[in-house]
Amino acid sequence: MPKALLDFLGFKFFFWSNEEKRIHVHVCKGNPRPNATKFWVTHEGIELAYNDETISAEDLNKIQKYIWANRDTIIARWFQHFGN
Repeated sequence: MPKALLDFLGFKFFFWSNEEKRIHVHVCKGNPRPNATKFWVTHEGIELAYNDETISAEDLNKIQKYIWANRDTIIARWFQHFGN
């Protein structure tokens, strides 16, 4: 479970095992787990896949902006870790 980005607002950003081929990042507070909030990431955009952490809409907005600002780093780290 490698980190995708530095922590932000107390949230951790990480990759979970190779569960699917589409680039995505999980977000949670506390210990990482597979059902953590998930965002799909592309060079063109960020999409919320699901929010099982029940992160507030205000924090989701901040997190999405943080992911957007760091999407190139996330994508590069994805390929470093998973290849493909």
